[in-house]
This record gives sequence, structure tokens and C-alpha cells, in this order.
Amino acid sequence: MNEYILLITMAISFVITVLISPMIIPFLRRLKFGQAIRDEGPESHQKKSGTPTMGGVMIIVAVVITTIAASYWFNPGTGNTHLFLVLFVLVGYGLLGFLDDYIKVALKRNLGLTSKQKMLGQIIIALVVYFILRNSDFPTYLAIPGTSLEFDLGWGYALLILFMLVGASNAVNLTDGLDGLLAGTAAIAFGAFAILSWTGDMNIEITIFALAIVGALLGFLVFNAHPAKVFMGDTGSLALGGAIAIIAILTKLELILVIIGGVFVLETLSVIIQVISFKTTGKRVFKMSPLHHHYELKGWSEWRVVTTFWTVGLVFAVIGIYIEVMFG
Repeated sequence: MNEYILLITMAISFVITVLISPMIIPFLRRLKFGQAIRDEGPESHQKKSGTPTMGGVMIIVAVVITTIAASYWFNPGTGNTHLFLVLFVLVGYGLLGFLDDYIKVALKRNLGLTSKQKMLGQIIIALVVYFILRNSDFPTYLAIPGTSLEFDLGWGYALLILFMLVGASNAVNLTDGLDGLLAGTAAIAFGAFAILSWTGDMNIEITIFALAIVGALLGFLVFNAHPAKVFMGDTGSLALGGAIAIIAILTKLELILVIIGGVFVLETLSVIIQVISFKTTGKRVFKMSPLHHHYELKGWSEWRVVTTFWTVGLVFAVIGIYIEVMFG
């Protein structure tokens, strides 16, 4: 397989997303699946109320079709556990997010699933992943980036998988707060993992999967860039978070995820810091969390915040690729 075929994979996913979006967006609007904006959010976001959400369905559909078709077209007869797992996590977390979104928009319960319900679903999916990997003799060591150090975690690897899948899905979900913010930063992050997967162990299925997501996200950006015509909702953000975590796990780049997904880490830390500070001192470190709202309230335009975060995400991606290629 050469690089041109990989580009074709990304292009196919992009085209599918662009073609199905004009059909799905009006359908979501007719069903009145519009985004409800929380009162405690930035006042400027109130005008986004009613914008169709659950657009993550378009991303998932495009990725699943492209991944299955490309895997068997370009590399016939190589279906394996990895291919099943990446699609299982994407669809599993996507369905969990879809249920959360449906409760919000159809049942008019703004917070969707309770935190315990959502966490339970995330944990169940993570445990299924662990047991499948354990039965396939998947290595349980953790490699330290930039060194030759490896630590075999044994059964503790189950905790790592749990932490990564649940943590990444929630971190990515927190980043989905501005038009095009998550779509752009996630496209960069998945692109970085596609490069590492291809240049590292040449795992074709995972490379195809990552590039299919990049293509779908770029296609989604056509409709999600400011001013957004559709939001991906938890359907998309939870699916993407789980997907990037399972890619990092299967390529044994668990800690590199912290670097490549640096924007997601910063967004999560801002929420943690804000909560701890307010509960212990009664003061807020940020004007509002997650971090992107802080800069909005500082007077930055939405587009400036988004493009700045894209740039920061690109820097993190380059650093992650450099560390792994040079020292991995």
C-alpha cells in the first residue's frame, strides 16, 4: 500500500460526509433535535440555541463505511481483532453519546444521562475491550516516550485501559464547545496517530481508521465551522474520544496520547483546577471553564479562540510525532 491509497481513504470519508450531511441536517431540524444552550454558558452562545445537534452520526457512518470498505479493498483478507475493536469502540461510545443527546433534545432533559449512567456505559465498553485484548495475548507493557524503558503492568493494564477510554472520551467531550473547535483539533490529533501508525508498525487497519476519521472530520467542518449549521453533540465527541484512546492503546502509544492530545488535556485540567479552587477557596482561577470559554470571556472572538487552539493542537501533534519518531 502506498501513500496515495491512504489519501484516497481520507478523500472517500470526506466525500461521504459532505454528501450525506445535507440530507441528515434538515432531517435533524425537522425532528427538532436542536441544541439546548445552558444558561450558565457564555451569553453569546444563546443565539446558537436550536442548531441541529447529534451530527456525530454523520461522522460515525462515514468512518464505518470507509474503514470497512478500504480495509477489505486495499488489504483483502486481513480482518482482525484490531479492526473490530476500533469500530466497536467508535460505535459503542457513539451510541452512548447518542442516547445522551436524545434524552437532552427529545425528552427535554438538558443534562442528558446522569454522570453515573454515562460513566457506567463508558466502563462497560472499556472492560469489554480489555477482555478481548487479554484473550488475544495483547502486550501489557507501558513504554516511556523518549526512552527505552518499558514496564509490564500485568493485570494493572486493565486499569490503564479503563482510565484511557473513560478519560479520553470525557476530555474530548469537554473540548466540544465552540464551532469547529473539536472537529479541527481532533482531525489534527488523528492525523498524527495515522502518521505514527503508518511509519511505525505499519498497522494498515488502524492507519485507515485514523485517516477515515480525519476525512470525516474535515467533511464535517464544512458544516460545523463558524457559524455552525450543525453540532456533533455527545454522539460525536464521545465516539471520537474513545476512538483516539483505542488507537493509542493498540499502537502502544499510550503516553504519546497525552502529548498529541495536549489540547484535550489542557481543557480537562482547566475544569479540574476550577472545581478544586472554587471548592477550597471560593475563588475561580478562570473566568469560565473549560479553557476555551475563559478566552471567550476575555474578549477573544470565537474564531480567534478556535484557530488558536487548532494551532496549539498542531504544535502538540508535531512534538508527539517528533518524540516517537526520533526516540521511540
